[in-house]
Amino acid sequence: QVQLVESGGGLVQAGGSLRLSCAASESIFSFDVMGWYRQAPGKQRELVAYITRGGNSTYGASVKGRFTISRDNAKNTVYVQMNSLKPQDTAVYYCNAAIRQTFYWGQGTQVTVSS
Repeated sequence: QVQLVESGGGLVQAGGSLRLSCAASESIFSFDVMGWYRQAPGKQRELVAYITRGGNSTYGASVKGRFTISRDNAKNTVYVQMNSLKPQDTAVYYCNAAIRQTFYWGQGTQVTVSS
């Protein structure tokens, strides 16, 4: 059973930075894609960023230019560096991994950005 464990969330002031980590229970090369989604209260879950096995990355429109996704293959970990945070970035952030049509989710980590 694949496990994804997120960490790094917390409370930060607007303009600040946080780095989220997602540790996988197996090699991240097992997955076609790994990424991050977020869900704010009353809103749908939306894409933050993802990275493919080949290393190509894609970002949601609202975070492009501020967030950077990366990975450490040796640690089976994917990161998202979040800079210039805004109050509207407040959400629960979920790690996601996909193998063909099978999707795995972490438990989520709360990010709160105060104004």
